[in-house]
Amino acid sequence: MSAPTCLESASDRWLLLSLLPRFGLRLRERIHANTEQLTDILDMNAATLKALGLTTDAIEAVMAWQADDSGHPVIVEAGRIRSASMASGIFLMGYGEAGYPDALRHIHNAPLLLYGRGDPDLLRKDQLGVVGSRNATRAGLEHARQFSAELSRRGLLITSGLALGIDGAAHAGALDAGFQTIAVVGCGLDRLYPAQHRKLAERIIEQGLIISEYPPGTQARAAHFPQRNRIISGLSRGVLVVEASLRSGSLITARTALEQGREVFAIPGSVHSPVARGCHQLIKQGARLVETADDVLEELGTWWSMQPASECDQTGPAEQDLSGLDSREIAVLEALGYDPQSTDALSLATGLPADQLMQSLLLLELEGLANSAPGGYLRAG
Repeated sequence: MSAPTCLESASDRWLLLSLLPRFGLRLRERIHANTEQLTDILDMNAATLKALGLTTDAIEAVMAWQADDSGHPVIVEAGRIRSASMASGIFLMGYGEAGYPDALRHIHNAPLLLYGRGDPDLLRKDQLGVVGSRNATRAGLEHARQFSAELSRRGLLITSGLALGIDGAAHAGALDAGFQTIAVVGCGLDRLYPAQHRKLAERIIEQGLIISEYPPGTQARAAHFPQRNRIISGLSRGVLVVEASLRSGSLITARTALEQGREVFAIPGSVHSPVARGCHQLIKQGARLVETADDVLEELGTWWSMQPASECDQTGPAEQDLSGLDSREIAVLEALGYDPQSTDALSLATGLPADQLMQSLLLLELEGLANSAPGGYLRAG
């Protein structure tokens, strides 16, 4: 059965799933246990869909999609969202598509669909969430800028929520230093909030990426922000809280980060400052106390990109002196990437037996050209 001509791409299939009535997490988990891909249900018959637990309304929507019924309300809404997205330069990325970030895919209740404006390739980079109070102090704003600039130089992509205060300062700190940044928002990408950050949002779209799980036309609502926070932490290796009161939404982000297995960092402040108390509480509960960028990088691990990247070439490796290496070590170095590889994979790639491979890796480590890491070995810097 063919899909409606206006909804033919892989992301359109995920768009339709995101609009199905009562298509909640428990139902998705049940379906996922019985199919290779959630979108497989769009090709199933009504009896199979009922057996899987879909409601009558959801089954009717799937049948309408299969029958190319452009008048069905769900199909009409899908078409509206697709058209509005195209008109605003918004791309769609479904949960099962290749570009969807693995880190986010594995969190609890991952978004079925992401809407984005900017560079989608940034979603696959190592990220650090930087969040904090909307009512930040001057010192807090400066900390957010400085840490974001320095951590960007050291190889981490700064991700935040575009809110007033710390979030905005974090984005601006990365951009002003010549680096990219990701903003996650709780509204449609044609309804960016807050209005005070419209120019900042334009800079992010031009130099980075803004994403949302909400379709065009969706206004910002208070209930959307905790949902947005799980995406910030889900995309990130860890979350740095710069300033936060005891009732700050940033503490929700930190708690979500812990639940997702991410690292949590906090910058301490004055014992008299209400926007420092949330950070102090996090530190009491086990968050890493942060005074410098090195504190973050040490906790995350030395196998990440620790060398400063130039503002003209943020991703290219530095020139390396290979004159002291023989052909075996050069072959091993060429087989290494910037993600950890197991010794089995390296042995297969180079054709070297285990003892010769380990000798070469040890020499490369001594020369500062390779690092050991959880999962294997990778190039240094």
